[in-house]
Amino acid sequence: MSENPESKWFGEKPVEAEDKTGMVHGVISNVADKYDVMNDLMSGGIHRLWKDRLLRMIRPRKGLKYLDVAGGTGDIAFRIRQKIGEPADITLCDLTENMLRVGRDRAIDKGWVNDFEWITGNAETLPFETNSFDVYTIAFGLRNVTRIDNALKEALRVLKPGGRFYCLEFSKVRNPLLAKGYGLYSSLVIPKIGEIVANDRDSYQYLIESIKKHPSQKELQARMERAGFKNPTFSDLSAGIACIHSGSKF
Repeated sequence: MSENPESKWFGEKPVEAEDKTGMVHGVISNVADKYDVMNDLMSGGIHRLWKDRLLRMIRPRKGLKYLDVAGGTGDIAFRIRQKIGEPADITLCDLTENMLRVGRDRAIDKGWVNDFEWITGNAETLPFETNSFDVYTIAFGLRNVTRIDNALKEALRVLKPGGRFYCLEFSKVRNPLLAKGYGLYSSLVIPKIGEIVANDRDSYQYLIESIKKHPSQKELQARMERAGFKNPTFSDLSAGIACIHSGSKF
């Protein structure tokens, strides 16, 4: 299998790889202010349970350095900070300044003024030194990356030896009947919610199409292994609607 097949697609639309990142940037910037509200509406709040499961797998503790990529609004970083219970070394990196702005405002509302480092950057070319972090997380962001294989190699690069990688992402429902129902809901309902709540049907149409284009559980596991992760594994959530992938650097 060739590397980065997703680089040629923006949802269901064929594109040049050099154009895709800018197009994704536009979508994510557009949805930033309604991002968290839309997550609740689209998933019926279940995304919160998925994120709590992710935290139980991470088992955050003080003394480690955390990097949350595509984490602009802070959902994962804030959970890590709350779990540790005191100021921690947490960096959030996101492609768009709009998402980081929303996250910073949320952090201030929680009284966390200087608890995080906020960095604008691309998952494919992270602005961090090699062997910098103990834990790398990316939640609902990997499917929007232009070149997933490049992003996986970058994740491995910035992790310290023994560091851990966690990816929470929409995936493939493996029960045919459930998959059909979920597919209809995704295609018909979610873009309509985006139109009503966020006044932006097109962005949510892309986001649904990006789920369909995302690699299956086993495909992503294989790509993690090719990138250099040791013992990559995955755990299905809600019958495969979402999935947590994890691996280590040795």
